[in-house]
Amino acid sequence: MVDRDRDEYGKARNSRPRDALGRPLPHGSRGVARIPDDLDLSPAESLTYAQDLLDQGMAFHAHEVLEAAWKSGPDDERGMWQGLAQLAVGITHIQRGNTAGAAGVLRRAADHLDEVDHPAPHGVDVDALGMHARALIDDLAHDVDIDVDRLRPRLSAS
Repeated sequence: MVDRDRDEYGKARNSRPRDALGRPLPHGSRGVARIPDDLDLSPAESLTYAQDLLDQGMAFHAHEVLEAAWKSGPDDERGMWQGLAQLAVGITHIQRGNTAGAAGVLRRAADHLDEVDHPAPHGVDVDALGMHARALIDDLAHDVDIDVDRLRPRLSAS
């Protein structure tokens, strides 16, 4: 039987190294720095950190930051954080060349962002981000090349 890396509760740990696009590398390889599983930041810190990662082309890692905010945030903000995390996952799929996966996740992201009450918390422009996700979906459907700058959307006005 294979010895799996699990925590004291039996949950799988993400100890395998990953590249800048979040793809697993062989054990013992040198990957990029990982986002801690127990990341606990304020909303402003989460948005700033995720934006920095997006700006570096590391959407997978931005997704991990946003997912941590989604899972630890107040119930009334979870849909927004989930939409932001899914937007980053959709961008990750574009970066990896998975257009079908990207379109599906981006659609879910836009749907979540559409459901956020206005004004959205923490200066997040959910309307612009939802439109951005849908524009990416449309370009994917029409096989339009997507410039790298479009994979670095602004998460908040601040």
